[in-house]
Order: sequence, then C-alpha cells, then structure tokens
Amino acid sequence: MLVLGIETSTSVVSAALVDAQKLLAEVYLDSKEHHSRRLLPVISSLLEEVGVKIKDLAGIAVALGPGSFTGLRIGLATAKGLAHAGGKPLVGIPTLDALALNAAGVGGLICPVVVARRQEVYTALYRWQGGRLNCLVSYRAVNPSSWVLELASYGEPVYFLGDAVMPYMKVWEELEERAVFLPPENTMPRAAQIARQGQIRLSRNQEDDLFQLKPLYLRPSAAELKA
Repeated sequence: MLVLGIETSTSVVSAALVDAQKLLAEVYLDSKEHHSRRLLPVISSLLEEVGVKIKDLAGIAVALGPGSFTGLRIGLATAKGLAHAGGKPLVGIPTLDALALNAAGVGGLICPVVVARRQEVYTALYRWQGGRLNCLVSYRAVNPSSWVLELASYGEPVYFLGDAVMPYMKVWEELEERAVFLPPENTMPRAAQIARQGQIRLSRNQEDDLFQLKPLYLRPSAAELKA
C-alpha cells in the first residue's frame, strides 16, 4: 500500500512515500521560498526518484494543522487536486499528533509546540504508553507562559518539539531539568509521519470526504477577523 504524505504546516515543505513496511523516500525543505512554488516540484521529484506515479498510490495523506494558515491551505489544496485528478482516497492528519510521534517511546510527557503568532503557540500534550500515543490535553492555542505553568503541575519530564521551541526557549526552561529538547532533526513536522498515519487509516478504510475536508485552524485567520 503506497501512500504519499504532504506536510506544509510550518516553514518546512515535506513530502514522503511509504508502503506497509517502510519509508521509501522523503524530501524535507526548510526554505523561505513560498510553499506554492516548492510543493509540487518536491512531490514530482520524489515520485520520479522512486519510479512511482499517482496512479500507483493507494491514497494521499495531508497535514491538517494547526499551523500556518497559508501553508495549510496550499498543502490541502494540492492534496485535494492530486486525489481528485487521480481518483485516490484522501485522509487528513492533525499536525500535532504526527509531530508528537517524532518522540515515540520516550518516558515522560510529549509536548509539540507550533508557532501561532499573537504571542501564542498551538499545542497539545501526549504520553507514550503501551506502544501507542495517548492524548492527555487536546489541541489548543495558548500563551506559552500560561502553558508552562500547567505543564509544571504534572511534575514530570516534558519533551518539547516543534518550531515554537526556539522562540520561547526561555519559557520552556522555567521547567529546569524537567524540560527536555529533542535533537534538531526530530523537532519539526515530517511528511513521513503524515504518510504513515495515513497508511494506517487507509488500511482501515477511514478515508475523508474530499470536498468536506478542511484545515484545523483552531482560531480565525487575520482575514476572517477583518471581515
């Protein structure tokens, strides 16, 4: 079962191809160039290198957010276009769930944090138990200082990852030795995780409605607030 994963929730443009057993290929670009210019060439290059065409796919998985409003729109529109043109099923995967999987197996709390602007972060809280990821606190947009106080109440190590780690490092370090930071290569969203979660859902026939699937924004965009 070949599944294409697309991740555009942050400054990173990423695409990956998995089958039921392994990751076949992944492209990861952290570039200042607009996602609309990078995404389709990245996908085309990835598929060409592996020798796979859209018609060979079992389906497509795309990151739903929360994250960059523009990035999410571009990623979802591209995924919908490819799925519709190729007659392939589409599944949407929450960004924070997939990001938390970068820390699978750690003993402690897993806290993905994504830049939300307005001095807030998108976040959730997870624990790895019994070989699976369990969500303790669902998706929210929150002030980092308020969030770190809530995290402190658990009295456990907290593994931070995401693009909001560095901008708010001083806040997370208030947890002192309980704040743990993953290596740089594990701290950003990856299309490989999106593709793998998509493969699992597609194997269970849990595809989404192509025309009803929407980004997970958590709050209105600036344009919507002005309307």
